[in-house]
Amino acid sequence: MKSVTDQSHTLPMSQYLNRIKPWVTVICICYNHEDYINQALRSVTSQTYPNVELIVINNGSTDRSAECIERFLLSHPFVQFINNPCNLGLNRAFNQGLALAGGRYMIDLSADDLLLPDRIAHQVDLFERLSGPYAVVFSNAAYIDEQGAETALHYPVDNQGRSLHKVPSGDVFQPILESYFICTPTMMMRRDVLNELGGYDENLVYEDFDFWVRSSRLYRYAYLDEVLTLKRQLPNSLSAQIILPDNRLLQSTLVVCHKAFERCLTPGEYQTLARRIRTFIRKAFYAEQFDLALQFGKLLYRIERPGLPTGMILRLSRLHLPVNRIYRQYLKYNCMGRSQHQQVKLV
Repeated sequence: MKSVTDQSHTLPMSQYLNRIKPWVTVICICYNHEDYINQALRSVTSQTYPNVELIVINNGSTDRSAECIERFLLSHPFVQFINNPCNLGLNRAFNQGLALAGGRYMIDLSADDLLLPDRIAHQVDLFERLSGPYAVVFSNAAYIDEQGAETALHYPVDNQGRSLHKVPSGDVFQPILESYFICTPTMMMRRDVLNELGGYDENLVYEDFDFWVRSSRLYRYAYLDEVLTLKRQLPNSLSAQIILPDNRLLQSTLVVCHKAFERCLTPGEYQTLARRIRTFIRKAFYAEQFDLALQFGKLLYRIERPGLPTGMILRLSRLHLPVNRIYRQYLKYNCMGRSQHQQVKLV
């Protein structure tokens, strides 16, 4: 393999030492990210770590993303490029790259996110020091807007840059059922674990919750308490679509919840999953995906009888009430209210 990073090493033994460092494969998937793809790719080639393989996949973009990537390749000939004529879906596109990957460790990079220069070096260092069946090293991240301005941190930090709250590490299966606590683009994953799991599930429209459920039952996760990634938040991002009536995210989530149910071992894990299912019932109801809400309800009944609030939502789901527009207005005004409150506090 040929590395895409161009690091100069002046120490006498540096060339030999670099040869024994494990390779890392970065798969960058691009769909209509012409404004950001060049920055994302440069954040990979600017890594301080010497052994980095980069695979770029243009997943049927309809803008000028492919042209931007091809211009980048002129000065970075060791980058592998797959140009899909149509969008194959995120998970299938990632698996295309996984089939070509040669690194011991993998990073799934969206074309609008950025790696900070020492990210790969620091994560590999931790991975190589871990003992036991660890599959993932993840870290803190800073959120940025369309212009690249920092807006928040995934985990709030103290004056030394350390997370204010304890982040789950080790056996994280139950915490994963409880909440979204991992910032997905910060993950570095073992390639052999991905291959063992068969890659991402191509029947789903997103990857992270499913990968977490399947891998965390078998392997441990390690948290590295540093900000190593810039995660861009865009208004049209996949996660923002979950409130829309025609979104496919919740259908995939139901599939993952069934997988989680099959993997639960303790009463605590089942109860944690039940709380999460109750949340998804509400989300499906507000998205007017009423049949899906009832399917979540059937899964919930396998764990417990719904309480009064959830039972009421399930009964209302049979009436097919037009609630989505009202719900979106509520979210809009609630968001505006929080923004104004923050401005007052800043003043």
